[in-house]
Amino acid sequence: SPLGSDYLTSQCQQFLQDQKIEIVPPYMIASKSEVNEGETPKWEKRPNLPEVTKSWHDYHCREVVRDFQHTVLQVHDTNYSDEAVGSIPHVPYEFPNGYNEEFGQERFKIPEALFDPSGLRVQGGGAMMGAAHVVTTSVGMCDVDLRPSLYGNVVVTGGNTLLQGYNDRLNRDLSMKTPSTMRFKLIAANGAQERRYGSWIGGSILASLGSFQQMWISKQEYEEAGKQQVDRKCP
Repeated sequence: SPLGSDYLTSQCQQFLQDQKIEIVPPYMIASKSEVNEGETPKWEKRPNLPEVTKSWHDYHCREVVRDFQHTVLQVHDTNYSDEAVGSIPHVPYEFPNGYNEEFGQERFKIPEALFDPSGLRVQGGGAMMGAAHVVTTSVGMCDVDLRPSLYGNVVVTGGNTLLQGYNDRLNRDLSMKTPSTMRFKLIAANGAQERRYGSWIGGSILASLGSFQQMWISKQEYEEAGKQQVDRKCP
C-alpha cells in the first residue's frame, strides 16, 4: 500500500496550501512577533542568508509540515464522520513564523485514509488497503499453521504509529477482522524512538549476528549463480 508517512505529509502540505498558510522554515527567520489567532504573521527574514539549493530548502519546509503532522493529526477511534468528530475540541498550533490557528475536523480527516482509503480522490484509491486490511491479507497469505502465531504478535512500528489514537484504532479494526478462532495481540514499543526506528534497529541487530553473516551473498556469488544463491543460503 502506498499509504504511509510521505502520503500524510503530502496531504498536510496540500491542506496548508489550500488554506493559504505560508510554510517558512526556521532557518529563514530572524525574529517574530506575537499575533492573534488567524492574523497575518509578523516576522523578519534573517539577513545575509547563504544561497541554498532548492532541495535543501524543500527539505526544511517538509520538516515544518511533518511537525504539524505529528503534533496536530489524530486518528479517531471509529470510522470518520463529521458528526463523530464535530464535538471534539480543536487543537492550536503555531508555525515557525508565528502564524497560529486552531484545527478541528481536518486533523481527523487526513489520517483516516490510513484505515479507510476508499474515500481517496486519487486514481486507484478504492483498490488500496487500510492498515487492518493489510495485516489480515498478509497473514492470510501465510501457511495456516503460522497464522495463530502471527495474529498473536502484531508489531506496530514506524512514525505513523506514533499518531495519537493510531494503536487504539488499529486494535479495534483488527479485533473485528481477526477470526474468532485466533487470539489477537498488538505489540508496540513504549519509547518514541524505538517505535519510529524499530525496523532499522531490528535490521542492525540481525545484521550483527554471526549466524546472519553466513547468509550474506557477495556480488561475485550473485553474478555467478544468480537468484539460486538466495535459495541455497537462505532456505
